[in-house]
Amino acid sequence: MIVISTVPKEILETDSLTKKFGGTAAVESVSIAVEQDWIALLIGPNGCGKTTLINTISGYYNPNSGRVLYRGEDITGLPLNCVYDKGLVRTFQIPQPFVQQSVLDNLLVAARSNPGESVVGHLLKSRWLKFDDEQTEKAFGILKMLQLENDWDKDVSFVDAGGLKLIEIGRALMSDSKMIILDEPIAGVNPRLAHKIFSQIVNIRNTLKITFLIIEHRLDIALPYANHVFVMNQGKLVTSGTPSQVAANEDVRRIYIGA
Repeated sequence: MIVISTVPKEILETDSLTKKFGGTAAVESVSIAVEQDWIALLIGPNGCGKTTLINTISGYYNPNSGRVLYRGEDITGLPLNCVYDKGLVRTFQIPQPFVQQSVLDNLLVAARSNPGESVVGHLLKSRWLKFDDEQTEKAFGILKMLQLENDWDKDVSFVDAGGLKLIEIGRALMSDSKMIILDEPIAGVNPRLAHKIFSQIVNIRNTLKITFLIIEHRLDIALPYANHVFVMNQGKLVTSGTPSQVAANEDVRRIYIGA
C-alpha cells in the first residue's frame, strides 16, 4: 500500500500577507514559503518591512489580509503566546536577558509547561522537582552545544555581545520550538563572533532539525550559510532564490548598490 504523506515540506508559508499602519502598507501582499530544515535569510534595506513581516507572522501584529500557515495549520491572527506554544519562536535584534541572573537561569526561565506554575501542580513537589532536574539537564546540553557551558554560572550582565546573542538562541531552544525566527543575530558583534554564531546555527539545524528564518544585513557573512534568500523592498517581496541567484539578480543589485 502506498502511503501519501500529508505533512507539507513547507514549515512556514505566508499567503498574500498584508499589514497596514493607517493608510500605509508596511507589508503588502507578501507570499513566502520556508521549507523544513532551511536556514533562510530575509533581507532588504532598512524600513522595507522585514521586521513588520516577522512581527505579523509571530503574532505581535494582526494582518489586515492574507494568511500565515505553520506546519500546515492556519495560525493567522493567533496571539503571540499561542504561536509560541505551537513551536514558532522569535528572538529580537537587541537581546533582552534577565539581568543579575546567571546564564543558566536565563535559559531555564524559557522552559515551557512547568507543573509548579499551576494551581494544583505546585502542591505536588515531586513533579515539579523532577521537571526542574530535567530542564536543568536540558539547559546544560544546550549550553554545551552553544559552547557556553563554562559560563553557566556567570552573571549575564558580564556576557559579551556574541554570548548574549547565543543566549537568545538558547532560550528559544528551551521552548522546544521547531522553527526560530532571528532578528539580526550578528548585529553589533565582530566578524569572528559573527561566523561563530552562524556556525552554531548550522550545527543546531543539522543536529536538532530546526528551521531558521533570519533577518540580516551583513550579507558578506550570512549568505554562505543560507539555503534560501527572500528579498524585500518597500513592503513587497522583490525576489527569492538561492544565495547565488539572489546575488546575481539585477533588481537586488539596484536595491543595494544602485547598479
